[in-house]
Amino acid sequence: MLLRKITIGHNNKGSSAGWACDKVVVDDMGNKELYEFPVNAWFDISEGDGKIQRDVLAGATQPMAIVYNVQVMTGDIRGAGTNSKIHFAMHGRKGIKNSGKLFLEGGTFERAQIDIFNVELLELLSPLSRVTIGHDNAGISCGWYCEKVTVYCPFTGLEQVFPCGRWLDEDEGDGLVERELYEMVSLRQKKQKKFPWSLWIWTSEIKGAGTDAQVFLQVYGETGKSDEMKLESKSDSFEQGQCDKFIIEMPDIGKIRKLRIWHEKRHPFSGWHLGRVTLMKTLTREKYSFVCNRWLDINEDDNEIVRELPATGKLVPEIMIYLIFHISYRVTICTGNISGSGTDASVYLNIIGDLGDTGERLMFMSKNNANKFEKGNHDEFLVEAANLGQIRRVRIGHDGRGGGCGWFLDKVMIREEGQPEASSIEFPCYRWLDRNEDDGQIVRELVPTDDAVGYHIAIKTGSINGASSDSKVFVKLYGEKGDTNKMLLVVSDNDLVNYFETGQTDIFTIETFDIGNINRLLIGHTNEGLRAGWFLDSVQIWVPVHGVQYMFPSHRWLCKDEADGKVEVEIYPSETLEIEKLINYEVTVVTGDVWTGGTNANVFLQIYGEEGKTELIQLKSRSNNFERGTTEIFKIEALDVGRVYKIRIGHDGSGIGAGWFLEKVDVKRLVMAMVKPEKKEEDKKDKKKKKKKKEEEEESPGELKEVVRAFSFPCGRWLARDEEDGEILVENAFSRVLENSYEVHVYTGDMLGAGTDAGVYINIYGEMGDTGERKLRKSNHLNKFERRQEDVFTITGMDLGPLKKLRIRHDNKQANAAWYLDRVEIFDTKDETMYFFPCQRWLAVDEDDGQLGRELVPVDEAFMKRDEDDEEESSPAQLGLEQKAMSTTFTMTVKTGEKKSAGTDANVYAILYGTKDDTGNYENNSDCTISINSPAATEKCVCVCQVSLI
Repeated sequence: MLLRKITIGHNNKGSSAGWACDKVVVDDMGNKELYEFPVNAWFDISEGDGKIQRDVLAGATQPMAIVYNVQVMTGDIRGAGTNSKIHFAMHGRKGIKNSGKLFLEGGTFERAQIDIFNVELLELLSPLSRVTIGHDNAGISCGWYCEKVTVYCPFTGLEQVFPCGRWLDEDEGDGLVERELYEMVSLRQKKQKKFPWSLWIWTSEIKGAGTDAQVFLQVYGETGKSDEMKLESKSDSFEQGQCDKFIIEMPDIGKIRKLRIWHEKRHPFSGWHLGRVTLMKTLTREKYSFVCNRWLDINEDDNEIVRELPATGKLVPEIMIYLIFHISYRVTICTGNISGSGTDASVYLNIIGDLGDTGERLMFMSKNNANKFEKGNHDEFLVEAANLGQIRRVRIGHDGRGGGCGWFLDKVMIREEGQPEASSIEFPCYRWLDRNEDDGQIVRELVPTDDAVGYHIAIKTGSINGASSDSKVFVKLYGEKGDTNKMLLVVSDNDLVNYFETGQTDIFTIETFDIGNINRLLIGHTNEGLRAGWFLDSVQIWVPVHGVQYMFPSHRWLCKDEADGKVEVEIYPSETLEIEKLINYEVTVVTGDVWTGGTNANVFLQIYGEEGKTELIQLKSRSNNFERGTTEIFKIEALDVGRVYKIRIGHDGSGIGAGWFLEKVDVKRLVMAMVKPEKKEEDKKDKKKKKKKKEEEEESPGELKEVVRAFSFPCGRWLARDEEDGEILVENAFSRVLENSYEVHVYTGDMLGAGTDAGVYINIYGEMGDTGERKLRKSNHLNKFERRQEDVFTITGMDLGPLKKLRIRHDNKQANAAWYLDRVEIFDTKDETMYFFPCQRWLAVDEDDGQLGRELVPVDEAFMKRDEDDEEESSPAQLGLEQKAMSTTFTMTVKTGEKKSAGTDANVYAILYGTKDDTGNYENNSDCTISINSPAATEKCVCVCQVSLI
């Protein structure tokens, strides 16, 4: 029998259990064969990779292995944990091959906990037919309740679940302490395949060549690239004249073209002289060499700490090595011209094209300015890199260090060195990169057109003891069209003070290029702070522009001292749900450069189009918005309303200095349109050949592409209580829509106490939209809404077409707030038409049905002018029947939860949204159209109300 491999290790007992083994030699005296097994590794949980058992292949030049990720879950019942030593075995297909008994060292196997292990084997066993798990039944509390075992093999991309749900205890159940577990096939997941590679890195032998900095690596192939990999070891790595060995995993990226290697320059002894790098695929023995022999040091050579090395070897043609390099890109970075826009922070840039990217490059030395990134500067840099092909996007950011690190970036322009400026590709930004401004991001991904996508990320921290973290959390998204960079989550949408607390859900929004359908997520933390360890329960990501939501379960520790010691993990979606689809709008708001023209009030916007209207959108960011003479850009997600014909914009009048001079508003949206190709100049010879195709070209509609449609809405007026007409809301139309004015006649009834001192608001609806809620301010009477009084108001806005209904309410803010409204009559000055809206009901919390608002529909003039003889037909009961015939009644049940203190004393309201309209949302701290009144809204309560809507 010929020997193929050996398994060698130790039991980690004794005061000095660690062991460094060079090689093992086996002499088969019977067959007179001598086998040599190279090891050259530590067997020590505190050195190297921390392994105390290894498989070694006979005759191999270096030890190699396939890594299996094993997760063992202990049950959540009393006494489930164990202090025994757990062993484990994997059995391959049909049970022919197996791993042998493996001891799972370093696990705690506590109740309701998942212990994670990386097991290295030379055999490819996946998919597994079964696993065996047991313990040595030694020590106190040796009994163990195993819930399940999960095994993931990156090489095949298969994750298999082996349920157990039984005791391994001599005193429980059937008394067994070892069990064979079989897969639940329905839970099998197919993940991205990753292949094991052996990596050797040689540090040069020159004086001071070693580094104490953290080293990173990224590999590029013909069909893709690996992730950025942190090269970690428990030994002292990258010393002068030393060779360091690592086992890494990479997806199938085809033949290797190049690698990028770099380090963090933060450490005082970070300078490094790299000799060479070798990569070998474990299973196929494909081997690539990468020669460097240069410094990675900001004080040596060309001051770079990043090197791109072309692959050499038998598998790489020499012409490929030449084509990879010899490209320089001239980068122009334009800092904004607003107050405080410059930065003293370290700026870095990554250029991304069809053939790869440059990696993060520090913008160290400007070619035209001694003081970089000052207000209004255009700084130029040269970036040497591989040929990137067509450049698609850039990532630019800074390290956030220094007192004046906030930065307002206008744009980035890139062209190949030697090419004219006209060939530059422009990447607009016009936003802050500042922790204290805008959305708090200091890294942005820029694309040539405005087609960035918003990804909303909800992160739930577990509810177990000590689950919270003080560290900074980052995410990286992977999609079918590419991946993002690692993005720190620094400013939450739900505005919580402390992030990632036990049992808490934090919501963040990041904007980046469209990566398509998300297939996986990398999430982790920087391991900083007193309580860095974190228990991540789950992640949800919803993408309104795609109309989809992804669910990512985790339920594991990200902690150096827990589970497998990882502080970042790659997780896959378990479920994908459809949600309401929205589109991106870009709204530019220009505040006038007039005295006190800015506002501190809350500004809101609504967009109207041929296919509907958006919800009321509040325009806000973390910057000081709407200052005098400023131009601000807001990216919003809302319903697709089709071609935009008008906007409604205003503010709530809150705060000191609420008055606002609005200069103009521009709205942009991406639409799909047919675009004809540009005509090129033709030679005389070509004209004859293309003459036959002329008619076909004229008939061709062109190519369907995304086109930006812009709509401009000039305003040039005050929105202030004490300026002009006193309005704080205005409607602006696109050129083809006409303005109109409406005379609103409000009749208060002839009932005792019918008048009101409260503020009254009205919204008029027509076939072409609505006026928005307007406060009825200036009447023909000084004291408005008195008993038996007619108050006349004028409302100016866009033409609504034939009127359909109105909503009227009061804010209930005065002592005499109750109001008996007889009717409303509206005169359309453009069409010279009068509309009649009878009410004949109370708007009061202690009268009628307790509602403060009513929806009224127009009736025929004949109904209003019936004689006294027809009093019975024109009664409120008859009016109610007519209005009911034009409305729909919804019965809504609201159930309060059974948790302690789940009830509320607040006024509860609801807004219903339909395909034609919604029930409305009232501002100014008022109740909504549907207020839910119940005498006992406490715990375990079910409230039922009926609502009639037009």
